[in-house]
Amino acid sequence: MYHSEFYVFDQDKPVPVTIRNYTQDDFDELIQIQSECFPPPFPSDLWWNKEQLSNHVMRFQEGAICIEVDGVLAGSLTGLCVQFNPKHMQHTWEEITDHGYIKNHNPSGDTLYIVDISVRPKFRKLGLGKLMMQAMYHVVIQKKLVRLLGGGRMPGFHKVADTITPDEYVNKLLTGDLKDPVITFLLRCGRKPIGIVENYLEDEESCNYAALMEWKNPFN
Repeated sequence: MYHSEFYVFDQDKPVPVTIRNYTQDDFDELIQIQSECFPPPFPSDLWWNKEQLSNHVMRFQEGAICIEVDGVLAGSLTGLCVQFNPKHMQHTWEEITDHGYIKNHNPSGDTLYIVDISVRPKFRKLGLGKLMMQAMYHVVIQKKLVRLLGGGRMPGFHKVADTITPDEYVNKLLTGDLKDPVITFLLRCGRKPIGIVENYLEDEESCNYAALMEWKNPFN
């Protein structure tokens, strides 16, 4: 079980934070967090349901973590293990996560794949998403996996989709000419883009594209 207690700073004030594995007692609050994090036009049927959350806890609890700020549940991150071939990158979110139910979790897989990361909007200035991502890096190292991987939404892409390609968009993010709420955040977490995935998720803002973002285990 993962459990870490420390402080983050809200401006100049230290605030106690706990990262831990989530349990059945957290399910209602986790679903509420999803509704706050992914409002329309994001499809509400992609928010967690209790059967999905039960599977996360039962099948791969090491990959089911949440973060509390001064006792208030503020976000969650969920992953599963898969066998990944870098030569065959194309997949959909539904395929690789079993529609979020992770029944395809492979205990012998070489890759920890991020299913979802959510942080309540009112807590987003505290750097909680990055802290949860770092906690998952610990799991990758502990389990001696090759990498952490996941498809990053590109919610800023629709604004420029009529003038540049998805690859050009990511390149502009890497040069600092553009910023994206999700991909720029993942870059700050230490993740690197390794390719573009088409029709990854029904996502108008990203024009259904995603950037496949990797963190390699430095000890492998």
